[in-house]
Amino acid sequence: MNTVVVYLVSSLLSILEFLFLARAVMSWFAQGSGSKVYEFLCLATEPLIQPFRALLSRVDALRNSPIDFAYLLAFLVLVALEEILYML
Repeated sequence: MNTVVVYLVSSLLSILEFLFLARAVMSWFAQGSGSKVYEFLCLATEPLIQPFRALLSRVDALRNSPIDFAYLLAFLVLVALEEILYML
């Protein structure tokens, strides 16, 4: 039972990581930013990014940064959770 739960959660985290990466790559291209696929990726990933964005908006130095540190932090948390899961 424990192995099945670990496998399912690990699979979910891997899918989320893929969605994050796909969103990042599509955001680099102007024609990709307006597509339905990009809208789906934003819809799927934004609820995970939003808490980090709210937290980091309190830091004045990061407000006008061209790099979305909330996105990076959310992605790194997903990767860390997956690594912790593998250690269990």
